[in-house]
Amino acid sequence: MGHRTHNAPRRGSLAYRPRMRRQRHFTRVRAWPQIDAEKPVFLGAVGFKVGSIHVITVDDRENLPNFGKPLFNQSTVIAYAPFLLLGVRAYENTNYGLRVFADFSLKTLPKNLSKKIKFNTKSSTENIEKIKSNIDKIHSFRGVVSTLPKNAGLSQKTPLISEIGISGGNIESQFEYLVSQLGKEFTINDIFEVGSFVDAFGVTKGKGWQGPVKRFGIKKKESKSRKTVREVGTINPWKPSTVRYTVPRAGQMGFHQRLDRHKQIMFVGNETDKPVTPSSGFDHFGVIKGDYLIVKGSIPGPNKRPVTLRRPFRTRDVKIPKILEVSTVQGEF
Repeated sequence: MGHRTHNAPRRGSLAYRPRMRRQRHFTRVRAWPQIDAEKPVFLGAVGFKVGSIHVITVDDRENLPNFGKPLFNQSTVIAYAPFLLLGVRAYENTNYGLRVFADFSLKTLPKNLSKKIKFNTKSSTENIEKIKSNIDKIHSFRGVVSTLPKNAGLSQKTPLISEIGISGGNIESQFEYLVSQLGKEFTINDIFEVGSFVDAFGVTKGKGWQGPVKRFGIKKKESKSRKTVREVGTINPWKPSTVRYTVPRAGQMGFHQRLDRHKQIMFVGNETDKPVTPSSGFDHFGVIKGDYLIVKGSIPGPNKRPVTLRRPFRTRDVKIPKILEVSTVQGEF
């Protein structure tokens, strides 16, 4: 396009490369923070996106003119089922990153998990002694947990297996805590508190194969100026005859893993005590069964998709919001 005499900003961020389709609906958490706590605690949990609601709170920002007045917040409801601690993995730090040192699990796994998870239950006792004798080599622990979507209101009977980080105390106390809690269930109230901030991992909505106009937001060409209108004017120079990766091209759009940081928890409750489901049910989800969590703002992905919440690396002050009304609740909240 040699006739152009003006400059234009770059279309499409280069930070999200490669824009490939994720292989599964479940997210992967690559890092877990270290927190200062006296007792060991789990750093995250896996839930399922329910839908969007409106929550009216009192504005607690003192430096703004709207301080003390009702504030309209778009929020997201996430359903949670109790997760079962199946096993523990111990990681050691090597020159190539973290590597699994040893793991142990329950002696008898549930029937719906015996084929899905790879654990050598016979050597669990030996691995416990191996970790105990080499506790100085251990860098961190992660709990292998099982979440059953059916208990959260979904029809899926196959459980989801994930690794949840643990922090607080020292390595010895974390090891003793995990051994004592093996085979027990944990609820969302044991992980997060109201007013705290979390990081949300989710897989976005899939949009399939899209062109560069929709995928990167480039400007369309004038009609009849080229053979096409919705393609890039030129993709490479004459010399060198190569197409750089920065050129907007058509390809997969959506169904990518994304991280949304610092989402404030507005409320944690149970559907029996504090119902939040509308009379007609949530669209594309239905009725919540059990515990749920309300997060301020939006969460990546459509309804029913798994969402992993993690404690943030950057801590903030905990402020419990004063809720005046929730739009979908029948009666008082």
